[in-house]
Amino acid sequence: MTQRHTVLNLIPNPPIFSSGWVNKYKFLSSYLLLVTVLLYPVAAGAVDITQQLHRPVSSSFGRESRDEADTLLRLGEQQYAAGSAEKAVESGLEALNIYQLIGDVKAKGTTYNLLARAYIQLGRFKESEDALRRQLAIARDTKDFQSQIFALNNLATLLLQAGEPIPAGKTVEEALTIARNVNNREGEGLSLSNLGLVSARLGDYNKAIKLYETALKYRRQVGDIGGELNTLNNLGDAYLAAGNYPDTIGTYGLAMRMAKMNRDRANQIRAIDGLVTAHSAVGRYERAFDLLQQRLILAQELQNRREELNSFQSYAQLYEQLGNYPTARNFYERAIILSRTLEDSKKEVFLRDRVTQMLKKTGGR
Repeated sequence: MTQRHTVLNLIPNPPIFSSGWVNKYKFLSSYLLLVTVLLYPVAAGAVDITQQLHRPVSSSFGRESRDEADTLLRLGEQQYAAGSAEKAVESGLEALNIYQLIGDVKAKGTTYNLLARAYIQLGRFKESEDALRRQLAIARDTKDFQSQIFALNNLATLLLQAGEPIPAGKTVEEALTIARNVNNREGEGLSLSNLGLVSARLGDYNKAIKLYETALKYRRQVGDIGGELNTLNNLGDAYLAAGNYPDTIGTYGLAMRMAKMNRDRANQIRAIDGLVTAHSAVGRYERAFDLLQQRLILAQELQNRREELNSFQSYAQLYEQLGNYPTARNFYERAIILSRTLEDSKKEVFLRDRVTQMLKKTGGR
């Protein structure tokens, strides 16, 4: 089966629109002033220079610039949602320059949040961390507690991905403290769920299960369906790791049904992957194959080649586990073709190695 990844969702801030070019603007202004003084020393006195340096941006320019930045930020969010992270970064940086020029600090924080998520999607983790830390600094300066909670939780994502669960835990605990101090139920649910992730990474699955169960209460109270689905899948992962198959299947099953009802395809696929693993572990192969068929159909309906590839790989691994090597090889070959289509050389090499290892076990059959 495809390897399951416990997901810590990046949470966007509530949309606030505003960004700008301060360094370029200051440099250009200083350069032009210097040229003026050198060429016309009599005409350019101290008063004139001071007036130029402190001349306010016209209100019409400010409005037009803000509208442009807001449009760019909305476009960036749409591009990110569509999976075009590189374009989202381009739009976000343009918006950021404008917001900086017109001095809209809060909108800069919102833009940094978009950039952080887009950078993560691109695997550019250092740039994502920098964006998150800038967002956090702005949230602290403006006493925006909700943004602080989200930024801290998102920062924990990167720390976990970097294999640093202890610092990640401390970061989430800070977010939980803030959420409790300001009675932010949504923030409490998010932080408790992520503390469960930290515990799971440290191998304390019983503690993780308790944290997830508590998190679910908060996420249900505030009607956070997406958050509830993420926590349910995390809870399924913890039950699976602890070898509790009945609760594993029950939890993933609930997540799958809820995700389907709410058209949350990512969490639906994730729940199916967990169910395939759990049913296979207890010898319910017919049910596992039925779920894999649902997964493949869903991937094809979405025209998602990546998930179609993952479905073929899961089929191959399950058939290999059952000793049906010819069928397993067929699915591996189909996955290899898709990896080549996606220009994913790393995945192609991995799949070819699996086929080679399988052929060695079977004497080349």
